[in-house]
Amino acid sequence: MSSQLSQRPERRHDVVVIGGGSAGYAAARTARDAGADVAIVDQGPLGGLCILRGCMPTKTILRSAEIMALMKRAREFGIAPVTVQADLSAIVDRKNRLVQEFADYRVAALRDPKFTLYESRAEFVSPHEITAGALRIRGGAFVIATGSSAAQVAIPGLDEAGYLTSDEMLDVRRLPASLLVLGGGLVAVEFAQFFARIGTKVTMLQRGATLLSDMDEDIGHALAAAFQEDGIEVMTGVSFKQVTSTPSEKTVQFLQGGVMHTRSAEVIFQALGRRPNLRGLNVEAAGVEVIDGRLTVGADMRTSQPHIFAVGDVNDLTPIVHLAIQQGETAAFNATHPDQPARVIDHRLDSEMVFTDPQVAVAGMSERQCRAQSIPYVTASYPFADHGKAMCMGATHGFVKLVCRPDTGELIGAHIVGPEAAELIHELIAVMYFHGTAQDLLRIPHYHPTLAEIVTYPAESIVEQMGRS
Repeated sequence: MSSQLSQRPERRHDVVVIGGGSAGYAAARTARDAGADVAIVDQGPLGGLCILRGCMPTKTILRSAEIMALMKRAREFGIAPVTVQADLSAIVDRKNRLVQEFADYRVAALRDPKFTLYESRAEFVSPHEITAGALRIRGGAFVIATGSSAAQVAIPGLDEAGYLTSDEMLDVRRLPASLLVLGGGLVAVEFAQFFARIGTKVTMLQRGATLLSDMDEDIGHALAAAFQEDGIEVMTGVSFKQVTSTPSEKTVQFLQGGVMHTRSAEVIFQALGRRPNLRGLNVEAAGVEVIDGRLTVGADMRTSQPHIFAVGDVNDLTPIVHLAIQQGETAAFNATHPDQPARVIDHRLDSEMVFTDPQVAVAGMSERQCRAQSIPYVTASYPFADHGKAMCMGATHGFVKLVCRPDTGELIGAHIVGPEAAELIHELIAVMYFHGTAQDLLRIPHYHPTLAEIVTYPAESIVEQMGRS
């Protein structure tokens, strides 16, 4: 093997980025702007998860379901009712057109002559060298950004019965009559509501105590209440036992509260998590630490090998695309500025959005995290059901919750379930960026009537609580 390797032509680059998705491209661009000779190794399809199978396609199809749901409510707003029917094939066609536009733009950027692009699979042969097709590539630094794919879950009979992952669900053109969703995370809830709103009978089976179980419980409860109006059956705290099938349906047997249940549907959507794409990369030869299938990194994005960085879904941090981009930029800066203090990400501002209706947006600390880390806090929330602009819009599900330090009032966490939550959260992130307080939120003018002014109500409650303490 070593003699065969030595016979391969060798290339050398300052920085080698493995993976050309959002995190990888951010790393490559940042390293190039620092004057490095940069190579990108990606076996394709080029574009990355966010563009091809994640953020952009899912938000495109969700918009169709959102419009359909609003049209069905015409009578509520004094408009003559209309008959609405989804054309799933047309929805998929629109999604494909937009994704192709996004992907073409990214591919053109990857093929910029300022980079060297190797469209091949990468495999480490040592901490400083990989193979890519017939070539050997040596790098001064490596950035691993290979993304993730749907995890395989060991449930007896599931593989035999057959299921779809989010990759396949995006291309379904015939509307299933019924759907069993295994899971209750971000991907699960978005797809569940999409299919329910365009006409599929949807049942969700979630292992956690609530939907979105990584967040505070009040968020999951609020979302489940909204899902009931869409006709979605949500069952939480389940333990999967077995899956069986007939030519016409698939059945999942599960425990809930010590009682055995079954639910059947035409299609099973398996949304029980994702795993890093490390297969075939031979990270063992690179000598980097892997725990539970993920590359461990420090705040500077370095792995256990100081010249090898890991960004995005492959590391042991939060797999969210805007954070992955920050990670890529951070890794590239540190790789190209070894004599300067390491750049790190301010995790105070970590955020996550879920584009259901109502939307979910969280930033900073949750109550659960504060309790786990023994961080003192004071909190208050306010419902959209009692907020003027939300009532005018007919968008009254959910609430805004603020988490603040009890001594200074500094905002350390923000949680929104409600209309346009993913947009509203950014005011609160900006306040957190500047270490702002609940008192600051009250001083900032908020136009009336707007959705944004709702943040002043929990802020006022927190200031009152602080005054009584």
